[in-house]
Amino acid sequence: MSSGTTELAWFKSSYSGTQGDSCVEIAIAEQAVHVRDSKDVGRPAFAVGREGWGRFVAFLR
Repeated sequence: MSSGTTELAWFKSSYSGTQGDSCVEIAIAEQAVHVRDSKDVGRPAFAVGREGWGRFVAFLR
């Protein structure tokens, strides 16, 4: 993971509560979707290929 993840535009799901509990943030980049823990943004994020992310989201639906 490159240190460039801090420059990404991170956002939480619209389903996320206002309490800041148990949620992830994602940032969409050209080649991947980056995922991080919203409660501990200092931890390393991980990246998933856009195709893999699409399959994951389709599975959740």
